Amino acid sequence: MKKESEKILRISYIVIVLFLLLIMRLWQLQVLQGSKYRELSEVNRLRIIPIPAPRGILFDRNGIPLVKDSAYYCASIIYGEFDRSKTDLLSKVLNMPVEEILKKINKEGLSPFSPLRLKQGLTFNEVAYIESRRSDFPGLIIEVEASREYIYSGIGSHLIGYLGKLNPSQSKDPAFRDVPPDAFIGQRGAEMLFDKSLRGTHGERVIEVDSIGREIRLLNEKPPIKGEDIRLSLDINLQKEAEEAFGERAGALVAMKPDTGEILGLVSRPSFDPDLFAKGISYEEWIALTQDSKKPMLNRALQSQYPPGSTFKIITAIAALEEGLITPETKVECRGGINYGRWHFGCWREGGHGVMSLHRALVESCDVYFYEVGKRLGIDRIYDYASSFGLGKETGFQLVHERMGIIPNTKWKEEKKKQKWYLGETLNTAIGQGYVAVTPIQMAVMISAVANGGNLYRPTLMKDITPVLSGKVKARPETLEIVKRALSGVVNEPGGTGWAAKSELASICGKTGTAQVIAMRGGSRYQPERFRDHAWFVAFAPIEKPEIALSVFVEHGGHGGGAAAPIAKRAIEGYLKNAEINKQN
Repeated sequence: MKKESEKILRISYIVIVLFLLLIMRLWQLQVLQGSKYRELSEVNRLRIIPIPAPRGILFDRNGIPLVKDSAYYCASIIYGEFDRSKTDLLSKVLNMPVEEILKKINKEGLSPFSPLRLKQGLTFNEVAYIESRRSDFPGLIIEVEASREYIYSGIGSHLIGYLGKLNPSQSKDPAFRDVPPDAFIGQRGAEMLFDKSLRGTHGERVIEVDSIGREIRLLNEKPPIKGEDIRLSLDINLQKEAEEAFGERAGALVAMKPDTGEILGLVSRPSFDPDLFAKGISYEEWIALTQDSKKPMLNRALQSQYPPGSTFKIITAIAALEEGLITPETKVECRGGINYGRWHFGCWREGGHGVMSLHRALVESCDVYFYEVGKRLGIDRIYDYASSFGLGKETGFQLVHERMGIIPNTKWKEEKKKQKWYLGETLNTAIGQGYVAVTPIQMAVMISAVANGGNLYRPTLMKDITPVLSGKVKARPETLEIVKRALSGVVNEPGGTGWAAKSELASICGKTGTAQVIAMRGGSRYQPERFRDHAWFVAFAPIEKPEIALSVFVEHGGHGGGAAAPIAKRAIEGYLKNAEINKQN
């Protein structure tokens, strides 16, 4: 009897212990981990569908849309709901290799209830087909992102920019912490500069789904907030005319409003198609772009620097007038060149120009005249005036990282070359050759300052904002007027090197430049293209009240008057015609 009582007691203890363990486990599940399992239960029947925010529209200065929003479709699976035995069949529906699907779904750390993207950039027909088969694949969903269509294709692509997915460094940047990992953001140009304003705020839909992922009912909806529309300073009519004028030639153009710094047009050729990025660029396409020897991704307007050639004579002339070393009546005889030691410094006209005043020296671009002026000035004074016009320094235009160019002086050569400065180098600098190098946007700022009376404005892409004055040039208004009259003669007087820019629509003022690539005999046109001279033209119009100023650079284009001046004329006329039409409307 005693043994039976002990046995019953042991069994009772065991039952009590098991019961206590059951109570503790229930307490753990219900109390300690209750919220976790309630969440898992909810996720099993609820689905949060993100709603992409419509991106703000970019308009040109006249209200013409440059882009439009479009849908970007992706096929995704909810991993926790997906039947892996159907992987082979799914690969046929999505038209993608089984190995690629397995590689994605076998990654460690996948959330069972968050969408995993399998295929992106689906066409409408692909979406329709997948939707028709979706009931066969629990967990398969179609996600939609807001993307872009660029109305003018590659026109203005370096200025407008493009959209792309977050790159690894951006994913770690706190500025993008609210951006979904697969969302599109601005990666270049205006799309990047104004991305935060354009982006808007994503919304979401909370829906209840059945066992195969079909929507049963809408439980809650938070509508997205559209991004802000932005009006740029760009004139798309000018942009189109300029790019068409370039044709297949490489180079750059920067057009500005001289009294505000507003960018009216910016060309960098060759260029790229931004739609490639907005629809999801392939690895092969990206490699082809980045390894293209013509460098279509390089923004030549800000990131290429070249000798300015005879366009630099504007600076030399202003410096000499301001320093009192010459007057407009100062004469120099050109016999086709000068000798300095064992070196011969030739003029582009081998037979010489004869006796030249300052006005005719600028109109006909006489090198000998400016050799003499440069000798009187000396390199350090040339440096001071060039710097005051914004050359050799960043303009402050935050489109891409810009190069600074080079304006040499005695200190620069001592530091960089460990050598003293020679007079022959001053002669070369005076006509925009030798060490001196500038960017097209710097030249646009420089000629704008000549046109507006001496103000340096920071370039901007925004229309009708308060101009930012970044400096004043070292030149009196009367000096600038002397030079402006000569620049009018370059285009409009007999013998002017910029005759190809002459227009019946407006009085265009300009200066040609031919930057030598390598010393050659027999003329540039008989040489391989890579050895041909670069062509420059800087201009503004009309002379009475300048509304536009620009610089044009044609890589290996030959003479500035023949290659760059016609492009400038077409761009200026395109802008002024459009401006007149808008005034009438």
